[in-house]
Amino acid sequence: QVQLVESGGGLVQAGGSLRLSCAASGSIFSINAMGWYRQAPGKQRELVARISSGNSTMYAYSVKGRFTISRDNAKNTVYLQMNNLTPEDTAVYYCYFNIVLVPSAGVTGYWGQGTQVTVSS
Repeated sequence: QVQLVESGGGLVQAGGSLRLSCAASGSIFSINAMGWYRQAPGKQRELVARISSGNSTMYAYSVKGRFTISRDNAKNTVYLQMNNLTPEDTAVYYCYFNIVLVPSAGVTGYWGQGTQVTVSS
């Protein structure tokens, strides 16, 4: 059974920084893409950043230049460094992994439990 555990959320003032982490545990053969999504109250969940198995990255326009996604394959972990935070970044942040459990299997998606990020003005 695979579990994704997130950490690093919290309350920060505008202009501050936070670093989110998400680690996968369990019987895993490999992890393809990893990503971070967020959902603000009353809004749909949106993609924030994504990193491929080859370390190609993409970002939502609203966070480009402020957020950095990275991964540590040895630790099955993805990070999201968030700088120059604004109140508009307030949301629950979720990690998402595309995981191959066994070599002959396809890819299965897994979500983290979510971590609250609150940015005060």
